[in-house]
Amino acid sequence: MNKNIPDLPFAEKEAHDSTGLLLWQLTTLWQRAITAALKPYELTQVQFVLLASLLWLSSKEKPITQVMLARHAKLDVMMTSQVLRTLESRSLVIRNTHPADARAKMLELTQQGKKLAIRAVPAVEAVDNTFFDVLGKQRNKFNGALRSLISKDKS
Repeated sequence: MNKNIPDLPFAEKEAHDSTGLLLWQLTTLWQRAITAALKPYELTQVQFVLLASLLWLSSKEKPITQVMLARHAKLDVMMTSQVLRTLESRSLVIRNTHPADARAKMLELTQQGKKLAIRAVPAVEAVDNTFFDVLGKQRNKFNGALRSLISKDKS
């Protein structure tokens, strides 16, 4: 060993013991599969998440604002606004000024946006089912652990 090289700063002895690295690797593999599934729909993953989330939220409550959508998707409000602008330019989403708050934007899927979301959701769910099938009976426990981690977010 070269004495001029300091000890490495890693807490784990092996890279595959790092939770953060494992999560990064898993997310990268999963996103690659999702990106391929969304290609025929000409949607990015963020665009899909916003369309699908808007479809979901619209079935639960109205009106849906950009801030509500961003919180639901755990996305930055500014990024949400930029992506929604793109979806609006593709006639998939309508953004209107909220009647009670001129700063807020109310969101609505167009018929085209709703149809696209309804077609794309099964493709993404198929990827999820195939990708996470390896978990078997542990999938519910895994989802619970993910929900616990997400619930720690205070933003």
